[in-house]
Amino acid sequence: MTDMTAESQFAAKHLREGGLIAFPTETVYGLGADAANPLAVRRIFATKRRPTQHPLIVHVRNLEEAEHWAQFDRVAQKLAKAFWPGPLTLILPRRKHVHDEVTGGLHTIGIRVPDHPMAQEILRCFKGGIAAPSANRFGGISPTTAAHVAAEFPDGVFLVEGGECRVGIESTILDLSGPPALLRPGWIAAQELEPYTGPLGSSNTPAPGSHDSHYAPHTCLLLSEHPAEAAEHWRNQGRSVAVLHAMKPAIYAMMLYKELHRLDKLGVDLLIAEPAKGSGVGIAIN
Repeated sequence: MTDMTAESQFAAKHLREGGLIAFPTETVYGLGADAANPLAVRRIFATKRRPTQHPLIVHVRNLEEAEHWAQFDRVAQKLAKAFWPGPLTLILPRRKHVHDEVTGGLHTIGIRVPDHPMAQEILRCFKGGIAAPSANRFGGISPTTAAHVAAEFPDGVFLVEGGECRVGIESTILDLSGPPALLRPGWIAAQELEPYTGPLGSSNTPAPGSHDSHYAPHTCLLLSEHPAEAAEHWRNQGRSVAVLHAMKPAIYAMMLYKELHRLDKLGVDLLIAEPAKGSGVGIAIN
């Protein structure tokens, strides 16, 4: 038995007993509970201090298991086969057995198959769905390392170490409960999805992680196309400033939350971030 399998079996046992685990995915670390256990799911909201009407994403091992939770049409099946495992969450009509605690009382469910070996091994051992938002307090910066999670939740959460998240930003959310609509930009860009869906519109469906205050540092954050000049301006006003310069989009995505965590600890008055360049991942970063 490998160390990964042993730790995954322990995590799966913890889930079956109604506990919470923090586990790695390719996007960010998630705070997970047994999606079939409403009491355990409520512990997610209490631990994160997250409003209970906010729906959660259910993580499963493969398309076959996803169909236990959601109703798939042909378009949804094609998208799942093309992009799973991967950072794409599909919003679909829920099955009748799905608990309101998971969906925020909606008739839809968000579901995806994570592309991370530890997440996949936990799901294999658990043999069920894991409801999981990001493993941080509500509204805070998402964690991309185990150290971020440990700083946020020092007690009461079983933490599974899985290295740094290679994508680094949340999954793309695609609503297929009506006309296809992009609810949250992410690593997978709209132009990659539209060959399967046709032109993507907008939707009022509530999406996991779509609150205005999500992913925010404690320090005031300003966006500027000219961060050096902006920093000089504010320093001349007597403010202490830290600057986050743009990088290549894929690297920026991977480093964004890690850098925000680091800069947020400096105790400065302002963080000035340079927007990402380009479309696709750049849109998701911004």
